[in-house]
Amino acid sequence: MKCIKTELSKHFGFIAESGADPVLEAYLPFNLSEMHRENEKRPSLLICPGGGYAMCSQREAEPIALNFLSEGFNVFVLWYSNSPFRFPVQLRETAAAMKLIEERAGEWNVDPADISIMGFSAGAHLAAQYSNLFDSDEVRSVVSEPLKPRLSLLCYPVITADERFTHVGSFENLLGHFPLDENEMKKHSCELLVTEKTPPTFLFHTASDGAVPVENSLLYSFALSRNGVPFELHVYPFGQHGLATSDRHTLDEVTAVHDYDADWISEAKRWLRLMKQR
Repeated sequence: MKCIKTELSKHFGFIAESGADPVLEAYLPFNLSEMHRENEKRPSLLICPGGGYAMCSQREAEPIALNFLSEGFNVFVLWYSNSPFRFPVQLRETAAAMKLIEERAGEWNVDPADISIMGFSAGAHLAAQYSNLFDSDEVRSVVSEPLKPRLSLLCYPVITADERFTHVGSFENLLGHFPLDENEMKKHSCELLVTEKTPPTFLFHTASDGAVPVENSLLYSFALSRNGVPFELHVYPFGQHGLATSDRHTLDEVTAVHDYDADWISEAKRWLRLMKQR
């Protein structure tokens, strides 16, 4: 496996001008030449770790990436900018990461038609927002021909700015204030962004999540259903926020609940195998 770290500011002038320093970390399996696979093109998965737009969680980066390499994916982790950088900085960095993966398709053995996005918590808000706003003015003003994700995987996502269900800290860090006005609600509540063009989506959450209520995933799944977008939703009855791999690699204490919830990874892999055939 080859591991590469790329500073996006060296490839996109608008990022250098912002003073931000996002990094794209690539995990690229070697193609086996002895099996005549040296020219094989792989599907790719871009991961956006969570952290409330205050940081990027290490637990939702490499440990997640290593779980999806075995499915034949090139896996990329985006260490995007956080507070005090505000929207649309993170959205544009995601567009830049997707674009660079597409541009390096030959070098990195990427199938440019099969690049998907995965996010956790606030990183899932970023993934969902990009999945719907990839062709927005905020993105097109800095990235020509932005890339739509083929699939979207959202893990205990921050979705809505509705005060009843939201994670206030994420929006305070993203926008610098809370609550939001009507126009901001429409731009940042991802359930309001869904259309028939939204990528097919996998969601997982726990009903007992005390930080980001399960209603976030429910609202997004309702929106997907209304717009005829294929989706799969897993709600586990117990478990805290930020489970990541839900095992000893990302938790200090592992219980029977965590063993049960860890099934989300195998379910996500099954879903990806199914969607590959669609």
